[in-house]
Amino acid sequence: METKVLGELGDKAKIPIISFSTPSTSPFSNKLYPYLVQIAQDETSQVAAIAAIVEAFKWKNVITIHEDSDEWRVFILHLVESLQDKNIHIAYKSSLAVSSADNQINEELNKLMAFGPTVFIVHMSPILASRLFMSAKKLGMMKKGYGLNARNDRLKSYVPPSKELHNFTSRWRKKFLLETDMDVMESTPFCIFAYDVAWGLAKAVERTRPKGILLTEILLRSKFKGLSGDFQFINGKLVVNAFEIVNMIGKGERRVGFWTPEGKIAGEVYLSIHGRELSLSNTSGGLEDVIWPGGSATIPKGSITKMSIRKLRIAVPRSVGFPELVNVDRNLQSNVTSATGFCIDVFKAAIEEAELELELELELEVDYEFIPFMNGTGENIGSYGELIDEVYLQKYDGAVGDITMTANRSLYVDFTIPYTDLGVGTIAPKNNKNMWIFLKPLTGDLWLSSAGFFILTGIVIWLIERPINNEFQGPTSHQIGMIFWFSFSTLAFAHIQHQLNSKENYIGYQTNNSIVKGVTSNLNFKNSNIRPFCSPEEYANALSRGSKKGGVSAIIDEIPYIKIFLAKYSADYAMIGSTSTTNGFAFAFRKGSPLVPYMSRAIAKLRENGKLMKLEHEWFKRQSTFASEDDEPSSVVKPLTLDSFRGLFLISGVSSALALAALYGFKLYKNWHFVKNFNLRDIMWGRIRVVIEYLSINN
Repeated sequence: METKVLGELGDKAKIPIISFSTPSTSPFSNKLYPYLVQIAQDETSQVAAIAAIVEAFKWKNVITIHEDSDEWRVFILHLVESLQDKNIHIAYKSSLAVSSADNQINEELNKLMAFGPTVFIVHMSPILASRLFMSAKKLGMMKKGYGLNARNDRLKSYVPPSKELHNFTSRWRKKFLLETDMDVMESTPFCIFAYDVAWGLAKAVERTRPKGILLTEILLRSKFKGLSGDFQFINGKLVVNAFEIVNMIGKGERRVGFWTPEGKIAGEVYLSIHGRELSLSNTSGGLEDVIWPGGSATIPKGSITKMSIRKLRIAVPRSVGFPELVNVDRNLQSNVTSATGFCIDVFKAAIEEAELELELELELEVDYEFIPFMNGTGENIGSYGELIDEVYLQKYDGAVGDITMTANRSLYVDFTIPYTDLGVGTIAPKNNKNMWIFLKPLTGDLWLSSAGFFILTGIVIWLIERPINNEFQGPTSHQIGMIFWFSFSTLAFAHIQHQLNSKENYIGYQTNNSIVKGVTSNLNFKNSNIRPFCSPEEYANALSRGSKKGGVSAIIDEIPYIKIFLAKYSADYAMIGSTSTTNGFAFAFRKGSPLVPYMSRAIAKLRENGKLMKLEHEWFKRQSTFASEDDEPSSVVKPLTLDSFRGLFLISGVSSALALAALYGFKLYKNWHFVKNFNLRDIMWGRIRVVIEYLSINN
């Protein structure tokens, strides 16, 4: 908390703030506090080191115990990702507040003992950690078979020995003894880092006047040989050379190996100089023997006792307007909650499908309960984004409902693969018998402008083609006719339907769906032309009235909602198009939940064996009121017929006729004298004589 305040003050004052602490409120702390110079241990390296240790002992299942605060919670998120990359499952995540009483700590440890002797990764402040280990020892969790890994005690930043470090330590001891009567304290890695940072700051000040961001930039770009080794920052954080892996034995400790920045575990390291670069290299692979709790040298198996883990708390929101997807009924008298809907049935089917695999591989039997994400009046407690936050904050183990998977939400929870169709679609009335429908996409002034430009285009083409193209040569009437024929045929056949973009048309979307509203914004619809609605009934009412009567011309929504709407109103409306701009509905779980890959495979199986389609058909057709059971909801609009383009073809035909009249009118006028005086009888008798001569020759 102090680091956050100082980070904000540094941002206001434009001066660098050097801190041993990290304001881990989010994965993007360095961007939030650009003037904060962090010499704390780099979290990315720490989690990579812990994951490497777990992998080195071939543990596939672990349990984490961490302090319930922003800093520690964000660290656990990084740890989860590192463990997942190595295919290591976190069977359970436990959290304790620093204010937890001893009985609360004991209660939580008793829950963890149900998993049997296994491996725990502990990450918390020293004050809380000491109380935790005292309670664990009293409960017998420090005996043979358990593996307790406390980050503050097991990983230490490594400062390589050097002549400069030895000389500094000697001078420090002499100076300390001369000026104080206190015992000489050992120079910890943090002391060495602070000394190097002070030198880096002094060098930066010498290079420039202290003008805020310039001083900070120079400090963060510093790179030199310090007492701690290679001194440099990356993304505002001091780079740590390596970590010592320490085995705690009683009140003492013993170094058993190293973790190097290359991600390797080594028994020893040595320094080699290549030019000006100082690098770490391995001389042996693996760790030295570790003394485990109970004085045993046998590596704990890290297995989880076959059991039913504590009942998972699954949050269920109420889908406003679409109970076919998820609906929650809560009996206040009996305090019994029942959740129904397509999403609920898919979740139950996926759990049932995954149970056998979970039992065989993780030896887990999953039990769960649905917790309404609702208040006493039956309304959702918050938005779906806030629901994701509650799962991230571990108030719930997961969430089930019409929850769309997004990239931003995936930063805080783990999603299964989608179990619905992807994307959004547009629904509109099926039939429009107005013969002038093709005029509606464009306004009058735009039509006139288009016509003027087409004529201009015709004139330009005439000027270009006339010298070389015989079709553009000849009498003046012929050339004028060609210009107008080309212009109006282009105007007619280049017409494209863009009715929805007309400023006279309104578009509807679902009130509670912020994702779809974002899609409409990306499609360049103005906010003044967008109207919110809550249910299929409101959709149908708005579409039936149309934009001119206070309704809308079309509705944009995600595909599952559209399917429910069309199940009820397929007689009059249809989906006129779709695009894969959203990722579909998926189940959300805590970061690192071992259920996610199993649930994803279960969803894939449900899709392959047809059960997913069957559930969709049952729920989406069950509520149908306007469509018969034998009718399938129309997914696309029927093809446009000739009747819809009568007006368009009428204009095209008239323009063509006028062009022909102008082209041939002059010729008819010039030859009118011939036409008026020609003798039809002479022509007929001439043809008869030709036929008689032909017959006589052939006979």
